[in-house]
Amino acid sequence: MAASTPRIPVPQVPIDPEYRDLFISINTYVHTYMSQYDNSHDYHHILRVISNANTILQEESKIDPSTPYDTTTLFLAALLHDVGDHKYTLPGTDASQQVYNMLVSHGASAALAATVQTIVTYVSYSNEVRNPASVIDVLAQHPELAIVQDADRLDAIGAVGIGRCFSFGAAKFPNEAMGRAIDHFEEKLVKLEGMMKTQIGRRMAKRRTEVLAEFMLEWKFEEDLSFELK
Repeated sequence: MAASTPRIPVPQVPIDPEYRDLFISINTYVHTYMSQYDNSHDYHHILRVISNANTILQEESKIDPSTPYDTTTLFLAALLHDVGDHKYTLPGTDASQQVYNMLVSHGASAALAATVQTIVTYVSYSNEVRNPASVIDVLAQHPELAIVQDADRLDAIGAVGIGRCFSFGAAKFPNEAMGRAIDHFEEKLVKLEGMMKTQIGRRMAKRRTEVLAEFMLEWKFEEDLSFELK
């Protein structure tokens, strides 16, 4: 008798019951999809982002209950935010509609798929740096973007963010020194706190950025050689 396929645990987050089966289906897809990446961008990263998004949603809803968050859109975007990530797509590959096409193929409406695709597209840090005005426009239409952005960026800083940065560097640049990761801290990661969109995101980012700063100081102390190189 053939062994049954193990069931993939599903995050228990507050989405519309009408879309529960869709969420379960997409969760299974993402679990498989993320297995092709290194462990800086694996399924565990997705779970942490969903968890961060849930925390931010609950707390922001207490601060301002009038903000109309669509939780189905929010958690689908959190689940799918790394599908078609430019860091892993092959040169010449157009992944701009990958999330949309995948959602429709799983039974989502074109409208829902388009909204989730838009949010996923604008989660990107590099996208925001290149075109901040576009992000502002999308935030006005889809407040869910603020939560997904903050949730993803929180996982790039703090203790987990440090681990992810070294993991990514080892996977993508195996012949370079570990200090390359510290350069990335200074180039990008320490800036993320100032780019948070939600009150709770900023509060969470402050502590995690302090962890980064402490680590950077300790790294420089331990890396300092006791002799000259000539």
